[in-house]
Amino acid sequence: MSDFCPSDSELATLALASPFAFGIYQKQPSQVGAFLGRFGLTHSLDRAVFDGLIREFVMICAGISGAEDDIKENDVKDGINKDDKKGNDKKDNMRYTDMRYDEIDESAVMQAMRELRAMLMVKWIWQDALGVISLERLTTELSDFADACVCFAKDYAWHKTAERYGTPMTSSVQLAQTGMGGVGKKSPKIMPDEFAVIAMGKLGARELNLSSDIDLIFVHLGAGDTDISEQGKKSVENQKFMTTLGRMLIRLLNDHSEHGFVFRVDMRLRPWGDGSPLIMSLSALEKYFNQHGRTWERFAWLKARVVNPVSTPFADELSAVMKNFVYRYYIDYTAFSALREMKTLIMAQQAQRQDTDNVKLGVGGIRDIEFIAQAFSLIYGGHHLALGERSVCLDVLSMLGELDYLDDDECTKLMDAYRFLRRLEHAIQARHDEQTQRLPMGDELVAIAQVLGFESVADFQAVLARHRQNVFAPFNRMVTDRQSPTQTLGETAEMERALQGLLSADGLHLLDEFWQSKLVTSLEPDAKARLDGAYPILLYALCHHAKSDGAERADDAVPRLITLLESICRRSIYLVMIAENPNATMGLIPMLSASPWIARELALHPMLLDDFLQQRYLHLPDKAELTDILRQQLLRVLPFDDEQYLTAIRTFKKSQVLAVATADILGLRHIMKVSDSLTFIAEVVLSSALSRAYDELVAKHGHPVRANGMPTDETACGFAVIGYGKLGGIEMSYASDLDVVFLHDIDEKADTVGDNVKVISGMKFASRLVQKVITYLTTQTRDGRAYELDMRLRPSGNAGVMVVSVQGFDGYQRDKAWAWEHQALVRARGIAGDKAVLDAFDATRHQVLTAHRESEQVRQDVLSMRQKMKEHLGTKSSNQPNNHGLVQSFHIKQDFGGLIDIEFLAQFMVLAHAHAHPSLAIWSDNVRIFEEVAKTGLWSDDWCDRLTQAYLALRKTTHELALSEKQVVVDDDNWQAIRAFVCGVWGEVIGE
Repeated sequence: MSDFCPSDSELATLALASPFAFGIYQKQPSQVGAFLGRFGLTHSLDRAVFDGLIREFVMICAGISGAEDDIKENDVKDGINKDDKKGNDKKDNMRYTDMRYDEIDESAVMQAMRELRAMLMVKWIWQDALGVISLERLTTELSDFADACVCFAKDYAWHKTAERYGTPMTSSVQLAQTGMGGVGKKSPKIMPDEFAVIAMGKLGARELNLSSDIDLIFVHLGAGDTDISEQGKKSVENQKFMTTLGRMLIRLLNDHSEHGFVFRVDMRLRPWGDGSPLIMSLSALEKYFNQHGRTWERFAWLKARVVNPVSTPFADELSAVMKNFVYRYYIDYTAFSALREMKTLIMAQQAQRQDTDNVKLGVGGIRDIEFIAQAFSLIYGGHHLALGERSVCLDVLSMLGELDYLDDDECTKLMDAYRFLRRLEHAIQARHDEQTQRLPMGDELVAIAQVLGFESVADFQAVLARHRQNVFAPFNRMVTDRQSPTQTLGETAEMERALQGLLSADGLHLLDEFWQSKLVTSLEPDAKARLDGAYPILLYALCHHAKSDGAERADDAVPRLITLLESICRRSIYLVMIAENPNATMGLIPMLSASPWIARELALHPMLLDDFLQQRYLHLPDKAELTDILRQQLLRVLPFDDEQYLTAIRTFKKSQVLAVATADILGLRHIMKVSDSLTFIAEVVLSSALSRAYDELVAKHGHPVRANGMPTDETACGFAVIGYGKLGGIEMSYASDLDVVFLHDIDEKADTVGDNVKVISGMKFASRLVQKVITYLTTQTRDGRAYELDMRLRPSGNAGVMVVSVQGFDGYQRDKAWAWEHQALVRARGIAGDKAVLDAFDATRHQVLTAHRESEQVRQDVLSMRQKMKEHLGTKSSNQPNNHGLVQSFHIKQDFGGLIDIEFLAQFMVLAHAHAHPSLAIWSDNVRIFEEVAKTGLWSDDWCDRLTQAYLALRKTTHELALSEKQVVVDDDNWQAIRAFVCGVWGEVIGE
């Protein structure tokens, strides 16, 4: 070990940055030099090092014999990052862990921690001024040091208090049931009481600043008395024990002495604030939250974190109590009104203080950034699990950008502003170790600007002003844009008068009947108030819709709107959603008018309202994004909890399909993009179901063995799902079933392998896996079915097994499959599962489709199949278009000139010509098949293009009819030209 020898420039930087730290160095150059000689200015410190340092300094200050010699032998190994120490942390700090607190008096503890803080403050201030430590690293080290001090002080105070009063004991039925008293026991179990130190604010989020106070709350397990089995002790209630302990902990950290202080301790955030008991039990805390917790306290508890080790059951219960208070599973729109009030109060305080020089509390300051992050966390943290798990401001802002609550530019500007303002805050506090965020004047400000790297105060102030403006804009907009529609909003009576000349008498009567109904008149006061807030917005939207799209369209919306209101009035959180999203609500009425399907989905599943009002339809996620969305939602679902899983995938499917439907109706997406999205949703659900079924069966029965003798694993499960029809062709509609075939590459006769599992044959594993997937998707729940599955296209149809090997599938397709099964194979595609199985399927498909076939035989096969379908599925009264213009009803899919004819033309071209043009067998969707046909020159570009456009127009109409809940049978007036063209191509290519 050698003393630290700073250069002249480094000393000058410290003197410029901090008269406080430079003064310590001047008074104790040898001590500071020795300390920094151990750690330097570039190494990081971690919690283990801080724990060791506190014990080291305490032993020295307590005068424990041999401590200094022991430290000198080992100090060269201390203090640097774990990676540098090569795993020696635990070994080096072992000598400090078995301390005898009875040998150490309180004054030694106080002196030790204060002297250590002084050394560390010099190091941190010097590092920050030289720019050799990041903001994130600095705040983490400060927080780790605070944690270490709190934990040591708590342990020491516990020991001293227990010496005086004995060990506090308590009983808890709740914790006994969760593990401390034995699983399943309902009788109280006597156990030692526990003391939890909960860090709030910056320490809770692990982003402490250089001269921050620490906000703490104390909670203990439960009521009881101390154990007086040892002679000479006086039994007291646990409350007194814990209060005595808490006061000593505060004293050890907070009290000023000739050595300074460790941390200023603020206890005002505890329930009831100043004047209330210093500590409360877990049950009292839960009761307080349930009966008296206020919204601002939910903000405060967002960052709450238990600092000291406690038992797992106590930690779990405490975490559950806190999360249940802070977060709501739904999007918490009730918080918006509270946010507006808090924002108004903040801005009023800013105006009253006129404290433009406060980088924390002033306009565009640190607190405004924290408010943005906390507001979004409070509202959405219960809905987005990943967001609720973050408390560090920069992490929250980053997640808000990923979730698109902040756009990329705004997110970047806020994060840059936060880093700048926090570093400025450190520069201010480093001057004199004062807890202030106010910019100084004169030479002090010049010094700060220079430390931050600016040539002049003017340059510094210009950058500061830019950052503060970048903060103020989103802060000011965050909730104000939710307060009213773009136009002026009147009261309910005014809106009703405006509707008099816009709606029919029937529509007006329905609205009046709803408002006078028993449902409305019997609402609880809170629910009625929420309806009063939402109803004028809905009437205003009706007025606007009637003026824009006509009274008839608005009349269509009225009964659907009333049905929706009847379903949500008693679940009035949804009324709050409407009231808090007035501009988005303007789009609700046209949507109800346009689609009874959407109206019915919203009425049956009001939770979908949030996705609609958040306008999620403006961005339709791709497959990777959908996979991540479902993955996050499934984090809440426990293994083997099928009920939760069924709910989760149905909610996911419904919310995503609603977004697609909305974009479709509004004309925001081309028909092919709509089908892509609907197909991606189905693929993600299928992939999830297959993965979950596999994982749960493996947990019970072990891994099946592949055909090559190797066991499967999570990355290569040995199973795959093949999609046919619209799923395979990437042409899903809103009412599409899933045509699927399950393939495997496992040894059906070999038993599964694994420890402590019930082994079964590979065939049983495969059958149970498929049955599980079918159950996941098709079971009828209160949320309906996820999808209907059709498995009739598997080898041998309904007579075949549910899942077939890749070898069996290959042999069947080559030797036994009917011509129509090869037609179906044209539109088949691997959807999910093991890549090796999917590759084997692709190889079989390519070889079968590119096999040589006589064109005449293919023509006869296609024609025969088409005629059978028309006889069984087409409309009985429709005719082909003729020269006399005779038209009747037209089944868009099944009648001649419809979708099936176009699909069969594509399939004919693949089966008849892919042997000569293998590129025809690449794609499973008709649009790209026609593109390949055009490239081969077999048909003209005009034919291929017109068939593609006809196909897309017919598909678009099927989507519109599905959303209108109408059959795919239409009047033929508008389809004669298309039908004539399609039938003409059919006649030339296939024949009559």
